[in-house]
Amino acid sequence: MLNLKSFDVWFITGSQDLYGPETLAQAAAHAQEIADYLHQHQQIPVNIRYKPIVKNTEEIYQTISAANQDANCIGIITWMHTFSPAKMWIRGLNVLKKPLLHLHTQYNRDIPWDNMDMDFMNLNQSAHGDREFGFIVSRMRINRKVVTGFWQDEDVVAKINIWTRAAAAWHDWQGAKFVRFGDNMRYVAVTDGDKVEAEMKFGFSVNTYPIGDLVAVVNNVSDEELIALVNLYEEEYTLADNAKAGGAQRQHVLDAAKIEIGLKKFLEAGAYKGFTDTFEDLHGMAQLPGIAVQRLMQQGYGFAGEGDWKTPALVRACKVMASGMAGANAFMEDYTYHFDPANEMVLGSHMLEVDASLAKDKPRLEVHPLGIGGKADPARLVFNAAGGPALNASLIDMGNRFRLIVNAVEGVDIKNELPKLPVARVLWKPLPDMKTACTAWIYAGGAHHTVYSQNLTSEHLEDFARIAGIEFIKIDQNTRLEHIEKELRWSEVYYQLHS
Repeated sequence: MLNLKSFDVWFITGSQDLYGPETLAQAAAHAQEIADYLHQHQQIPVNIRYKPIVKNTEEIYQTISAANQDANCIGIITWMHTFSPAKMWIRGLNVLKKPLLHLHTQYNRDIPWDNMDMDFMNLNQSAHGDREFGFIVSRMRINRKVVTGFWQDEDVVAKINIWTRAAAAWHDWQGAKFVRFGDNMRYVAVTDGDKVEAEMKFGFSVNTYPIGDLVAVVNNVSDEELIALVNLYEEEYTLADNAKAGGAQRQHVLDAAKIEIGLKKFLEAGAYKGFTDTFEDLHGMAQLPGIAVQRLMQQGYGFAGEGDWKTPALVRACKVMASGMAGANAFMEDYTYHFDPANEMVLGSHMLEVDASLAKDKPRLEVHPLGIGGKADPARLVFNAAGGPALNASLIDMGNRFRLIVNAVEGVDIKNELPKLPVARVLWKPLPDMKTACTAWIYAGGAHHTVYSQNLTSEHLEDFARIAGIEFIKIDQNTRLEHIEKELRWSEVYYQLHS
């Protein structure tokens, strides 16, 4: 995935010309120290770039305009060291196009009780300088994250870390392209939506290509490329007997590898960051892509099945957010339930396309019939995912707005063999409990397609939704159905008034 150290966040400190050069020099030195501390902190995945303190309307406008134009700048952090009259910020904030984090801190952690004088008070005015700035941002209805606390506190650094990851994912969406091979699965509602509105709101585009365009690339794959990839399969996976050289289904493995090579070439040629296909449109394909999709997702591409174009975008965003973190982010589908009252769980899977990055152990490469699509038996990787804290996230189109729904879950290690289920699988317990979580999800309109994340938290997704300016619904250990129903009703009124 991406190296987030290629991205910059600008640290912009507010003051005013009223202060003398000595005070302004101290403020600049303090701001530089804070920016450098954050830049060097091992938890912060991006570069934090100190910018000269801004003291008047023109400096603020020029600095924010420059941030907008800087291709590596993914957002700004603002801090008011002294009092910075907020009317000075209006012109700059009016043109701000990058995500904003307001750091409400102060240079000193403790009050110097014995030595504090008026010079100290004049310099260290964040307590009310940040409130003045906060008012104007609220007055202008600008979405931002506010982080409060001493700048060296681990909790403060952790929240900044989360926001920078969300900002990086948002940056990655701007100008991103996703491919839709064929159309949406016929008659399915939740996986469809308004692609024009999505591009206006999110910055990425979705365009359809006929499956024949992909087939033409697949058919031009060379024997040398094919042999090299199949050799890689044999190194990385345990092959079932029928998939080995000389096995009865060996040709199906070769066909699957050919599809992977062609699909990757197509995506690379168009600089696409994700894709979707549908088993209802496979004309010219030997089989529904299985292992090809699993491996391409592992390499960072977003994907979802059945023509669902919103979920590949969200899968890609989550992969970018989690760059460098242990764990995986993958396309997922709620498949079947275990309603044992003492141990209620959800089994997640898909026909074929479960991201190989989820695999707990070395996957098996197997070939089995697929009772849908009418094509040859597809090759796929079969494995179990590891347990542990996780979440499911769903992006849906509500007609007058987009809604991001997140359910915190607890992944469960799979102990049953499942000898007759030849697909990858994930098992989890939704929070706060099965009945509450599933009911809340359905009230919120959550899709059956999701992103399953082993490393992100609800706060990552909430920051991302705030940057995007979309509705966010959280289902976790604190959720109560009566509260969710009220939240959804209030939200409906809000968006009717603001749409």
